[in-house]
Amino acid sequence: MTTEPLANWNGEEMPLAEVRVSVMDRAFLFGDAIYEVIRVYRGRPFQFDDHLQRLEKNLQKIRISSDSQRLAKRALLTLQHSGIQEGMIYLQVTRGEAPRTHHFPDPPVRPNELIYVRPLSDSYRERREQGGRALLIQDLRWKRCDIKSVNLLANCLGAEEAHAAGYDESLFVNEEGTLVEGTHTSLFAVRQGTLLTAPLGAHLLPGITRRLVLRLAEKCRLPFAEESVHRDRLDQVDEVFVTGTTMELMPIIQIGDQAIGTGTPGPVTRMLQQAYQAEIQAECGQAG
Repeated sequence: MTTEPLANWNGEEMPLAEVRVSVMDRAFLFGDAIYEVIRVYRGRPFQFDDHLQRLEKNLQKIRISSDSQRLAKRALLTLQHSGIQEGMIYLQVTRGEAPRTHHFPDPPVRPNELIYVRPLSDSYRERREQGGRALLIQDLRWKRCDIKSVNLLANCLGAEEAHAAGYDESLFVNEEGTLVEGTHTSLFAVRQGTLLTAPLGAHLLPGITRRLVLRLAEKCRLPFAEESVHRDRLDQVDEVFVTGTTMELMPIIQIGDQAIGTGTPGPVTRMLQQAYQAEIQAECGQAG
Protein backbone atom coordinates (compact mmCIF):
# COMPACT_ATOMS: atom_id res chain seq x y z
CA MET A 1 0.00 0.00 0.00
CA THR A 2 1.26 3.47 -0.86
CA THR A 3 0.13 7.06 -0.76
CA GLU A 4 2.35 7.91 -3.72
CA PRO A 5 0.53 8.28 -7.09
CA LEU A 6 0.36 4.95 -8.89
CA ALA A 7 0.07 4.93 -12.68
CA ASN A 8 -0.92 2.53 -15.41
CA TRP A 9 0.78 3.46 -18.69
CA ASN A 10 -0.54 1.43 -21.63
CA GLY A 11 -1.29 -1.53 -19.37
CA GLU A 12 1.88 -1.45 -17.26
CA GLU A 13 1.69 -0.33 -13.65
CA MET A 14 4.47 1.87 -12.29
CA PRO A 15 4.95 4.87 -10.01
CA LEU A 16 3.62 7.98 -11.73
CA ALA A 17 7.06 9.60 -11.49
CA GLU A 18 8.46 6.86 -13.76
CA VAL A 19 6.02 7.37 -16.66
CA ARG A 20 7.77 8.67 -19.76
CA VAL A 21 5.92 10.16 -22.74
CA SER A 22 7.43 10.91 -26.13
CA VAL A 23 7.58 14.55 -27.20
CA MET A 24 6.05 13.35 -30.46
CA ASP A 25 2.84 12.33 -28.72
CA ARG A 26 0.00 14.32 -30.25
CA ALA A 27 -1.28 15.35 -26.82
CA PHE A 28 2.04 17.13 -26.27
CA LEU A 29 2.14 18.66 -29.76
CA PHE A 30 -1.54 19.46 -30.38
CA GLY A 31 -3.54 18.75 -27.24
CA ASP A 32 -5.01 15.84 -29.20
CA ALA A 33 -6.39 13.88 -26.24
CA ILE A 34 -9.40 13.28 -24.00
CA TYR A 35 -9.40 13.03 -20.21
CA GLU A 36 -11.58 12.31 -17.18
CA VAL A 37 -11.20 12.93 -13.44
CA ILE A 38 -13.05 10.61 -11.06
CA ARG A 39 -13.37 11.17 -7.33
CA VAL A 40 -12.60 8.31 -4.94
CA TYR A 41 -14.34 8.08 -1.57
CA ARG A 42 -13.66 5.25 0.89
CA GLY A 43 -11.64 3.47 -1.79
CA ARG A 44 -14.51 3.47 -4.29
CA PRO A 45 -14.85 5.55 -7.48
CA PHE A 46 -17.86 7.90 -7.44
CA GLN A 47 -20.15 8.12 -10.49
CA PHE A 48 -17.72 5.78 -12.26
CA ASP A 49 -20.06 4.57 -15.00
CA ASP A 50 -21.17 8.11 -15.88
CA HIS A 51 -17.56 9.22 -16.28
CA LEU A 52 -16.77 6.23 -18.48
CA GLN A 53 -19.79 6.86 -20.68
CA ARG A 54 -18.70 10.47 -21.20
CA LEU A 55 -15.14 9.33 -21.95
CA GLU A 56 -16.42 6.93 -24.59
CA LYS A 57 -18.62 9.59 -26.20
CA ASN A 58 -15.75 12.07 -26.32
CA LEU A 59 -13.39 9.51 -27.85
CA GLN A 60 -15.97 8.97 -30.57
CA LYS A 61 -16.36 12.71 -31.12
CA ILE A 62 -12.68 13.19 -31.93
CA ARG A 63 -12.28 9.74 -33.54
CA ILE A 64 -9.80 8.06 -31.21
CA SER A 65 -10.21 4.29 -31.12
CA SER A 66 -9.83 3.01 -27.56
CA ASP A 67 -11.62 0.42 -25.43
CA SER A 68 -13.33 2.16 -22.50
CA GLN A 69 -14.10 -1.17 -20.80
CA ARG A 70 -10.40 -2.09 -20.85
CA LEU A 71 -9.63 1.32 -19.36
CA ALA A 72 -12.27 0.75 -16.70
CA LYS A 73 -10.70 -2.56 -15.64
CA ARG A 74 -7.24 -1.00 -15.54
CA ALA A 75 -8.51 1.95 -13.51
CA LEU A 76 -10.17 -0.27 -10.91
CA LEU A 77 -7.08 -2.48 -10.61
CA THR A 78 -4.79 0.52 -10.28
CA LEU A 79 -7.04 1.96 -7.58
CA GLN A 80 -7.07 -1.36 -5.74
CA HIS A 81 -3.29 -1.73 -5.94
CA SER A 82 -2.70 1.86 -4.81
CA GLY A 83 -4.54 1.32 -1.53
CA ILE A 84 -5.77 4.92 -1.71
CA GLN A 85 -9.05 5.53 0.11
CA GLU A 86 -9.61 9.26 -0.47
CA GLY A 87 -8.32 10.47 -3.80
CA MET A 88 -8.89 10.75 -7.52
CA ILE A 89 -8.44 8.72 -10.68
CA TYR A 90 -7.13 10.51 -13.76
CA LEU A 91 -7.63 8.94 -17.20
CA GLN A 92 -6.18 10.35 -20.41
CA VAL A 93 -6.22 8.87 -23.90
CA THR A 94 -4.11 10.50 -26.62
CA ARG A 95 -4.19 9.83 -30.34
CA GLY A 96 -0.68 8.51 -29.97
CA GLU A 97 2.87 9.16 -31.13
CA ALA A 98 3.39 10.14 -34.79
CA PRO A 99 5.40 12.53 -36.99
CA ARG A 100 4.13 16.07 -36.52
CA THR A 101 1.45 16.83 -39.07
CA HIS A 102 -1.95 18.40 -38.48
CA HIS A 103 -4.07 15.68 -40.06
CA PHE A 104 -4.50 12.39 -38.21
CA PRO A 105 -1.80 9.73 -38.68
CA ASP A 106 -2.44 7.54 -41.71
CA PRO A 107 -2.45 4.66 -41.01
CA PRO A 108 -3.63 5.24 -37.40
CA VAL A 109 -1.17 4.73 -34.57
CA ARG A 110 -1.78 3.13 -31.19
CA PRO A 111 -3.36 5.54 -28.69
CA ASN A 112 -1.43 6.19 -25.50
CA GLU A 113 -3.53 5.41 -22.42
CA LEU A 114 -2.63 6.91 -19.05
CA ILE A 115 -4.32 6.19 -15.74
CA TYR A 116 -3.09 7.33 -12.39
CA VAL A 117 -4.47 7.36 -8.88
CA ARG A 118 -3.38 9.84 -6.26
CA PRO A 119 -4.53 10.83 -2.78
CA LEU A 120 -6.62 13.98 -2.55
CA SER A 121 -7.07 16.27 0.41
CA ASP A 122 -10.37 18.14 0.60
CA SER A 123 -9.09 21.66 -0.08
CA TYR A 124 -12.61 22.98 -0.76
CA ARG A 125 -14.14 22.06 2.61
CA GLU A 126 -13.94 25.56 4.14
CA ARG A 127 -15.28 27.29 1.02
CA ARG A 128 -18.17 24.82 0.79
CA GLU A 129 -19.16 25.92 4.28
CA GLN A 130 -18.50 29.65 4.08
CA GLY A 131 -18.93 30.27 0.35
CA GLY A 132 -16.51 31.40 -2.34
CA ARG A 133 -16.08 34.39 -4.63
CA ALA A 134 -15.95 34.49 -8.42
CA LEU A 135 -14.91 36.81 -11.23
CA LEU A 136 -16.66 37.30 -14.56
CA ILE A 137 -14.42 36.93 -17.62
CA GLN A 138 -15.00 36.92 -21.36
CA ASP A 139 -15.42 33.46 -22.87
CA LEU A 140 -12.56 33.09 -25.38
CA ARG A 141 -12.66 29.31 -25.67
CA TRP A 142 -13.17 27.27 -28.82
CA LYS A 143 -16.65 26.33 -30.00
CA ARG A 144 -16.68 22.68 -28.86
CA CYS A 145 -16.53 23.02 -25.10
CA ASP A 146 -18.74 19.94 -24.84
CA ILE A 147 -15.64 17.84 -25.65
CA LYS A 148 -13.50 17.19 -22.57
CA SER A 149 -10.19 17.58 -24.32
CA VAL A 150 -6.88 18.55 -22.75
CA ASN A 151 -6.96 21.90 -24.63
CA LEU A 152 -7.43 24.01 -21.51
CA LEU A 153 -5.30 27.11 -22.06
CA ALA A 154 -8.23 29.55 -21.83
CA ASN A 155 -9.43 27.76 -18.70
CA CYS A 156 -5.97 27.99 -17.15
CA LEU A 157 -5.72 31.70 -17.95
CA GLY A 158 -9.12 32.30 -16.40
CA ALA A 159 -8.31 30.27 -13.29
CA GLU A 160 -5.04 32.16 -12.88
CA GLU A 161 -6.84 35.50 -13.22
CA ALA A 162 -9.14 34.52 -10.36
CA HIS A 163 -6.26 33.17 -8.26
CA ALA A 164 -4.13 36.28 -8.75
CA ALA A 165 -7.04 38.51 -7.70
CA GLY A 166 -7.80 36.44 -4.61
CA TYR A 167 -10.98 34.85 -5.96
CA ASP A 168 -11.93 31.19 -6.03
CA GLU A 169 -13.19 30.82 -9.61
CA SER A 170 -13.74 32.68 -12.87
CA LEU A 171 -17.07 32.40 -14.68
CA PHE A 172 -17.16 32.61 -18.47
CA VAL A 173 -19.56 35.16 -20.00
CA ASN A 174 -20.50 34.85 -23.67
CA GLU A 175 -21.04 37.60 -26.25
CA GLU A 176 -24.70 37.94 -25.24
CA GLY A 177 -23.69 38.64 -21.65
CA THR A 178 -24.97 35.36 -20.20
CA LEU A 179 -22.98 33.25 -17.75
CA VAL A 180 -21.97 29.86 -19.16
CA GLU A 181 -19.81 27.92 -16.67
CA GLY A 182 -16.61 28.19 -14.66
CA THR A 183 -13.06 27.41 -15.70
CA HIS A 184 -13.39 23.95 -14.13
CA THR A 185 -16.96 23.95 -12.80
CA SER A 186 -20.59 23.89 -13.83
CA LEU A 187 -22.73 26.85 -12.78
CA PHE A 188 -26.10 26.96 -11.02
CA ALA A 189 -28.31 29.77 -9.73
CA VAL A 190 -31.49 29.88 -7.69
CA ARG A 191 -34.25 32.39 -8.41
CA GLN A 192 -37.46 32.40 -6.38
CA GLY A 193 -36.98 28.77 -5.39
CA THR A 194 -36.23 27.49 -8.90
CA LEU A 195 -32.85 26.00 -9.75
CA LEU A 196 -31.33 27.39 -12.97
CA THR A 197 -28.44 26.13 -15.09
CA ALA A 198 -27.40 26.86 -18.67
CA PRO A 199 -28.81 24.44 -21.27
CA LEU A 200 -26.45 21.86 -22.73
CA GLY A 201 -24.82 22.50 -26.08
CA ALA A 202 -21.45 22.87 -27.73
CA HIS A 203 -20.71 25.90 -25.54
CA LEU A 204 -20.36 24.02 -22.25
CA LEU A 205 -19.24 20.72 -20.79
CA PRO A 206 -21.95 18.22 -19.79
CA GLY A 207 -20.63 17.91 -16.26
CA ILE A 208 -21.08 14.64 -14.39
CA THR A 209 -21.70 16.51 -11.14
CA ARG A 210 -24.08 18.85 -12.99
CA ARG A 211 -26.15 15.89 -14.10
CA LEU A 212 -26.15 14.39 -10.61
CA VAL A 213 -27.30 17.69 -9.08
CA LEU A 214 -30.23 17.82 -11.48
CA ARG A 215 -31.17 14.27 -10.49
CA LEU A 216 -30.94 15.23 -6.82
CA ALA A 217 -33.08 18.33 -7.44
CA GLU A 218 -35.76 16.11 -8.93
CA LYS A 219 -35.51 13.73 -5.96
CA CYS A 220 -35.88 16.71 -3.60
CA ARG A 221 -38.86 17.94 -5.62
CA LEU A 222 -37.01 21.15 -6.37
CA PRO A 223 -38.21 22.88 -9.56
CA PHE A 224 -35.44 23.51 -12.09
CA ALA A 225 -35.05 25.00 -15.54
CA GLU A 226 -32.25 24.96 -18.10
CA GLU A 227 -31.98 28.71 -18.29
CA SER A 228 -28.95 30.99 -18.39
CA VAL A 229 -28.42 33.98 -16.11
CA HIS A 230 -27.45 37.36 -17.60
CA ARG A 231 -24.61 39.31 -16.02
CA ASP A 232 -26.88 42.36 -15.66
CA ARG A 233 -29.51 40.41 -13.72
CA LEU A 234 -27.41 38.87 -10.98
CA ASP A 235 -29.32 41.03 -8.49
CA GLN A 236 -32.41 38.94 -9.32
CA VAL A 237 -30.95 35.62 -8.18
CA ASP A 238 -30.98 34.46 -4.58
CA GLU A 239 -28.18 31.89 -4.68
CA VAL A 240 -25.32 30.81 -6.93
CA PHE A 241 -23.17 27.72 -6.62
CA VAL A 242 -20.66 25.84 -8.77
CA THR A 243 -20.08 22.12 -9.00
CA GLY A 244 -17.23 19.81 -9.95
CA THR A 245 -15.85 16.34 -9.34
CA THR A 246 -13.33 17.38 -6.68
CA MET A 247 -15.16 20.52 -5.51
CA GLU A 248 -18.60 18.92 -5.06
CA LEU A 249 -21.01 21.90 -4.48
CA MET A 250 -19.47 25.24 -3.54
CA PRO A 251 -21.66 28.25 -2.82
CA ILE A 252 -20.69 31.49 -4.55
CA ILE A 253 -21.61 34.39 -2.28
CA GLN A 254 -19.97 37.16 -4.30
CA ILE A 255 -19.38 37.74 -8.02
CA GLY A 256 -16.99 40.59 -8.68
CA ASP A 257 -17.99 43.30 -6.19
CA GLN A 258 -21.62 42.16 -6.02
CA ALA A 259 -22.96 40.07 -3.17
CA ILE A 260 -25.30 37.26 -4.19
CA GLY A 261 -28.57 37.19 -2.24
CA THR A 262 -27.82 37.66 1.44
CA GLY A 263 -24.10 37.17 0.89
CA THR A 264 -24.22 33.79 2.64
CA PRO A 265 -24.81 30.22 1.39
CA GLY A 266 -28.53 29.79 0.78
CA PRO A 267 -31.03 27.09 1.79
CA VAL A 268 -31.32 25.45 -1.64
CA THR A 269 -27.54 25.08 -1.86
CA ARG A 270 -27.46 23.61 1.65
CA MET A 271 -30.23 21.14 0.82
CA LEU A 272 -28.42 19.96 -2.31
CA GLN A 273 -25.12 19.68 -0.44
CA GLN A 274 -26.79 17.36 2.06
CA ALA A 275 -28.39 15.32 -0.74
CA TYR A 276 -24.99 15.07 -2.44
CA GLN A 277 -23.35 13.72 0.72
CA ALA A 278 -26.15 11.18 1.07
CA GLU A 279 -25.49 10.06 -2.52
CA ILE A 280 -21.79 9.57 -1.75
CA GLN A 281 -22.68 7.45 1.28
CA ALA A 282 -25.16 5.40 -0.74
CA GLU A 283 -22.62 4.67 -3.49
CA CYS A 284 -19.31 4.57 -1.61
CA GLY A 285 -20.25 3.75 1.99
CA GLN A 286 -20.24 5.58 5.29
CA ALA A 287 -17.25 7.73 6.20
CA GLY A 288 -14.94 6.05 8.66
